[in-house]
Amino acid sequence: MIPASDLPETIAVFPLSGALLLPRSRLPLHIFEPRYLTMLDDVLRTRERLIGMVQPYESRGKDDLHRIGCAGRLTAFSETEDGRYMVTLTGVSRFRIKEEVHGFTPYRRAIVDWKGFGADLGAAETDPGFDRAKLVTLLAKFFADQGLSTDWDAMSGAEDELLINSLSMLCPFAPEDKQALLEAPSLTTRRETLVTLIEFALAGGGAENIQ
Repeated sequence: MIPASDLPETIAVFPLSGALLLPRSRLPLHIFEPRYLTMLDDVLRTRERLIGMVQPYESRGKDDLHRIGCAGRLTAFSETEDGRYMVTLTGVSRFRIKEEVHGFTPYRRAIVDWKGFGADLGAAETDPGFDRAKLVTLLAKFFADQGLSTDWDAMSGAEDELLINSLSMLCPFAPEDKQALLEAPSLTTRRETLVTLIEFALAGGGAENIQ
């Protein structure tokens, strides 16, 4: 992990609707746009190798970003024969965008504030009130409704944070709901938000149209 004192003031930001990264979780990405290939080349030259994943506002146009995102460290990458990258980001910490830095690069960069997210840099969170059996029962209904499949044995043995964060990242929720999961102040709050979203979808709200 990166010490708080080593977190940079300015980072590259990657706006990607529906792509959620959470602290201590891994997000695979397929990079092929020229501006983001340049971003990866530049990021690989830095000590921290951080990229900030940010949700665009769906209702305001792709250029308007949510103020809170999550920075991931580039921990794995491979290059294809045609020059594309397959990369993995490991979540380090959430941040708040203070202002964007304009010019100089074809990709977007921002001056960010890391304050208020100190727990992201610590040990994995626990959720004392987590009823795993109840969640698995709810998930079975949701996955059947959505036509999804999973490794139930792996799910039953996963740690609280890994399970809740993985489900938050992988379930087909609307971008604004992904943002709500990102901004949840604790693992317990994220799990409660996740359950609410699943219950709403099962009640007929539709996972991809949850508002």
